[in-house]
Amino acid sequence: MKLRPLGDTGVRLSTLGLGALPFGTDLDEDGAAAMLDRCLDAGINHVDCADIYSGGRAETVLGQLLQNPGRRDRLVVSSKVSFPTGRGPNDGGSSRLHLTRAVDASLRRLQTDRIDVLYLHRFDARAALDDQLRALDDLVRAGKIVYPAASNFAAWQVAKALGRCELRGWARFAAIQPMYNLIKRQAEVELLPMAQSERLGVICYGPLAGGVLSGKYVGAEASGRFVEDPMYLARYRDLDAHAVAAGLVELARQSGHHPATLAVGWAAAQPGVTSMLIGGRSLEQLAPSLAAGEADLDDDLIRAIGALTPQPPPANDRNEERR
Repeated sequence: MKLRPLGDTGVRLSTLGLGALPFGTDLDEDGAAAMLDRCLDAGINHVDCADIYSGGRAETVLGQLLQNPGRRDRLVVSSKVSFPTGRGPNDGGSSRLHLTRAVDASLRRLQTDRIDVLYLHRFDARAALDDQLRALDDLVRAGKIVYPAASNFAAWQVAKALGRCELRGWARFAAIQPMYNLIKRQAEVELLPMAQSERLGVICYGPLAGGVLSGKYVGAEASGRFVEDPMYLARYRDLDAHAVAAGLVELARQSGHHPATLAVGWAAAQPGVTSMLIGGRSLEQLAPSLAAGEADLDDDLIRAIGALTPQPPPANDRNEERR
């Protein structure tokens, strides 16, 4: 599997990473171990988690797996904080109070001395940005995190944070983690160009759009999280996702690849993308996404996949100036 630079950190990541969202719910420790082993065998060298996944259980399961001799140093381990982890008024957000508590709790669950990449899971407008960034810098200086990062931020929010860190001499974001797939292409407008300009790593999630781009719903009654989970319903309900999936299935038939392989491979091939997070509830679900790490998708096929959905307008909305 190919490796790409994580911005200008000097760290290199595999073009695919393992998302640990199912750990502790759909996957027990044995299932998670089998999935991690399969990814390591394929050349994946980073795994992504969050303190809210499975109510903290995902980090606990991952932490157990990291105790395998030599495994911790083979992996770049990331996690995320900010969403509420309890019912208390200060059990969420990106205040200094919550960040320091949350990182210590994640370190205990992960059974490690540091988190390699720590994402603010979302932008917190309630806490002073300088206080958030200074707290992250303090965590870096304490050795508890190696690189700060941002997930689900708008480009202007990232740019503002980078400017404040440059002014104050604080550790700057090393990476961003946006949602990105063939249906959700908003990242192309400002996030990906900004990341290239500012030399940020881009670790994307959601390449299969809640599973619809795996093709499993084409010609069959839809089920699963794409139609049952309120979050995914809200995320995709206004988009003609099934028509896109049908087109992807046809391209898969013509090219001899699985639709999921095409979806992941297309997203991973886009300018500015460092790595795509993949996962699944079983090794069977994982396999076609994992195959994208070795699939040879030529330029014509990449263009054909991209043509299934409209390219979003440029940031200034002047389509006539698009190059």
